[in-house]
Amino acid sequence: MSAPDPLIVAEAWAREGRGVALATVVETWGSAPRPAGSALAIDQDGRFEGSVSGGCVEGAVVAEAAEVIASGRPRMLEFGVADEAAWRVGLSCGGRIRVFVEKVG
Repeated sequence: MSAPDPLIVAEAWAREGRGVALATVVETWGSAPRPAGSALAIDQDGRFEGSVSGGCVEGAVVAEAAEVIASGRPRMLEFGVADEAAWRVGLSCGGRIRVFVEKVG
């Protein structure tokens, strides 16, 4: 059985009246654990479906998504081992990742 599509989940949550953001991997370098196009749906309560990094940066992306939901302004996030935030969020596997976070609905 396959996991639900995060875009479909995000749209369904938005129809329910929840504040929702969609985070999408737009670029990777090196050994980033998820390919471009991978997505994560996040609601205003911090619930999420999908993955942008196999667990490396999901917590940081969920936190940024709360700001995107509140402000309505999209954000481009970048994580990598050359970035001090990499060790804080756990992207020590090598590689870098760029994630675009936008409000849905």
